[in-house]
Amino acid sequence: MNDLTVEKLGPAKIPSPINLGTEPGDLLADFVPDGKRVIADVCVDTLKKYISDGQDPPSMELAGPRQHIYFDGLKLRAGMVTCGGICPGLNNVIRGLVMTLHHGYGVKEIVGFKYGYSGLNPSIGHPTVDLNPDMVRNIHTMGGTILGTSRGPQEPKVMVDTLEKMKIGLLFTVGGDGTFRGALALHEEIRRRGLDIGIIGIPKTIDNDIALVDKTFGFETAVGLASDAIKAAYSEARSAERGIGLVKLMGRNSGFIAANAALAMRNVNLVLIPELPFDLEGDNGLYAYLGRRFDVGKSTVIVVAEGAGQRHLENLRGSDASGNVALGDIGIFLKERISSRFKGKVRFTLKYIDPSYIIRSAPACPTDAIFCGYLAQAAVHAGMSGRTAMAVGRSHSMLTHIPISALVAERKTVDPEGEMWLSVLESTGQPFYMTDNPPKELSRNSLAPQL
Repeated sequence: MNDLTVEKLGPAKIPSPINLGTEPGDLLADFVPDGKRVIADVCVDTLKKYISDGQDPPSMELAGPRQHIYFDGLKLRAGMVTCGGICPGLNNVIRGLVMTLHHGYGVKEIVGFKYGYSGLNPSIGHPTVDLNPDMVRNIHTMGGTILGTSRGPQEPKVMVDTLEKMKIGLLFTVGGDGTFRGALALHEEIRRRGLDIGIIGIPKTIDNDIALVDKTFGFETAVGLASDAIKAAYSEARSAERGIGLVKLMGRNSGFIAANAALAMRNVNLVLIPELPFDLEGDNGLYAYLGRRFDVGKSTVIVVAEGAGQRHLENLRGSDASGNVALGDIGIFLKERISSRFKGKVRFTLKYIDPSYIIRSAPACPTDAIFCGYLAQAAVHAGMSGRTAMAVGRSHSMLTHIPISALVAERKTVDPEGEMWLSVLESTGQPFYMTDNPPKELSRNSLAPQL
């Protein structure tokens, strides 16, 4: 387990302007003591091992307002930036940050940097945005981000020059893995110069693949809208002779959206995710699976995550502006390959649906909107208390502080041996593995053809 100690700019000596309680039972929300922590791994066997070894189990700080803060809100200038692809809830987070800074801590100067980290590079020339409650009051009803976004790194020295010149004391970075790596580079340059600038992250990835957190904002909205796409695919498939409804959903490295949307609808026959390889040919490959269904006249709904099956597309891959591997289009690939394989051999129809841009550009659903508000408030409380190089997240249903270095050290993926994937297998009836080369310990009975 990575070190979960959160850095601080210095001691917090200023009494908080938020009028909260300190004693339980007074019907008033209390400040969170600095010593309150949340166990990172709640499994009893893990806890027993640490206890038997005489060690404290890894734990994270509990998020929330502190009784004493580091920054004087009346003297502070805060900034914020949104990076990476758009995602439901970005405007909710921006609104929550502005409202909590302004009304909770009296921060009157809040600067929005346009188009991701490029907004911190003056040579590019993006204007900044002065944010205030009136400006952001209704932005939560819209998709996208009013600050704009972009991918790709900028020179940390240039960005810190901008922060120093503009007298920004606290910067909020909203993004995923690439954004957080940029935030760490910022923090290291700030520390090298001995500057008093805090960096606070809010995890944003629609794929829900950030380690150490239960979920990321936008995920529930994505699952809901993905379910609508599956519903359409099911109607198309059921209305045609041997109909196939093929839906491609987001999920570069993890299949959480695909798996959860399939579980929400329960009318999906096959889910393909990045965590599990699949073959096209062979007795247990995709073609054989579809052939068996065609033989008995069944329709088929297939859900595939965008990162699934990339070994079939290696010659089509490159890299994007953030340095991520650019994925081949598995949806189009499967549509073309399935059509080519069975054309002229059997009567069937195939309808292909890719709702990705509709999903990511949508406003947040109510549960995501609520969650965004919690995250924004927790981020402001953390930043005002002098914490830095950390992000807020929900862990075991509690909001926590997590060092950014721990978040970028690993990626959360679907556990093929876990409860959720077993539920997918039981719901779809698909084979455990769609390959003729499964792990040696897997019994041949688990590969029996299923419909």
